[in-house]
Amino acid sequence: MEGVKLDRWGYEVRTNSDSCISAINKFYHQVLCHGRERSVILEAPAHDKDCVLANILAAHFLCSSDPSRAPSHLQAAKSRLEQATKHEKAVFDAVNYYISEDRDDDVALELHSKLLKDFPRDLVSLKRAQVLCFYMGRPDLSLDLVQQVLPKNQDEKYIYGLLAFPLLELDRMADAEEAAKKGFEINKQDCWAQHALCHVLQYECHFKEAVEFMEGCSSSWSSCSSFMLTHNWWHVALCYLEGNSPIQRVLEVYDHCIWKELEKSDAVYPEVYLNALGLLLRLYVRGEIDAFGDRLKIVARCVTDQANWYIEWHLDSLIVWVLASTGDMYKAEELLKGLKSRFSKMSKKKQQRMQRGMLLAEALYEYGSGNDKKALELLGPEFDASNCKMIGASDEQLDVFNEVWYSMLLNTGQAEKAIDIIEKRISKREGVPFLWRLLERGYNLTGRKEAATAGERARALETAYFK
Repeated sequence: MEGVKLDRWGYEVRTNSDSCISAINKFYHQVLCHGRERSVILEAPAHDKDCVLANILAAHFLCSSDPSRAPSHLQAAKSRLEQATKHEKAVFDAVNYYISEDRDDDVALELHSKLLKDFPRDLVSLKRAQVLCFYMGRPDLSLDLVQQVLPKNQDEKYIYGLLAFPLLELDRMADAEEAAKKGFEINKQDCWAQHALCHVLQYECHFKEAVEFMEGCSSSWSSCSSFMLTHNWWHVALCYLEGNSPIQRVLEVYDHCIWKELEKSDAVYPEVYLNALGLLLRLYVRGEIDAFGDRLKIVARCVTDQANWYIEWHLDSLIVWVLASTGDMYKAEELLKGLKSRFSKMSKKKQQRMQRGMLLAEALYEYGSGNDKKALELLGPEFDASNCKMIGASDEQLDVFNEVWYSMLLNTGQAEKAIDIIEKRISKREGVPFLWRLLERGYNLTGRKEAATAGERARALETAYFK
């Protein structure tokens, strides 16, 4: 058809410009490989100002990177919609609603599901839908979507990483490992498949193997986005920490592989702060933070800049904690008030979904302030961090909040309850030395003789992983 070209998926795009299609295809690649050059999509409408697909994808990209420029591309896409192909119209409908201010997540997901039924090879739309599911805290829906399109993408080099992640979040570790390994075999540069395999190894307490695998893959991360690069290194640092390696190794990863990202001219600061704070909270709850010197205060000073606020609820929660824990109560309270204000303006349905996230942010403020009792009251007696996925965090990222909860229970004289919960956690991850140390502490507080056995188990694990 005249004036129509095929994109990477083989779907029709209304354009005469080879350069426009090339830029769109490069953007697809950047999204799927978590690249740092997603701005390449802006070249597409520069080559063809009337291309609907180019403009709607550019509008979506600009919504987060430069919002003031997004409306012009959105309007350009709307103005040529009648001439667009069926695929372009489906992408427009899904993305236009996705970026709308009054978005209903369930409706946005329905639009993406319909798009993927008609155009199952569009893995960028699948990725966008999975991101939506991630912030809805619904890995089950994410898995449904990828299984829906899998028959048409059996040999696609990114599909199995996309399959592995929701399997991880549903605790289907064997299936996740199989999918991640298949993705890695097809494409050893797939950082999302690498990341999923690390999750499995880490969950199963194979810390040394996880570190060796990830450090072996790390040369392929140089072109990754700030988030993906520092997040993969966060996993490495966490494996060192959970495996009780010398704290100096954790410090080296933090300094040279996470914080150093900020030296790059195209670094996205909030993405780095998220991983830095996630690691520092782990060190804080373990009583290891002093080894990091002034680094906690340095991050705290950086995140007083409100340009880093209200981007990610997960990040906001960590910022509330670090500001309170370093004594900047004014800024901590200001951010918390801002979160409460945003929460109050959400629809009733969205409030129901985000209620646990709001309580977690309030509890982290109290925890950072040293008020463990109040924090526990906010979290409630049945707290489980895995129920807070809607803040935009994986189970591995959320687990630190469980560790905080265990510690606060022990700190406030609720040792029996802590023992019961920690024992259940150890039944799933018996290879984590820190959990055994918490259990030993609980037994000691209640005068139980099992404390000696828990201590012996902890010591054995502490020498098992890293010599």
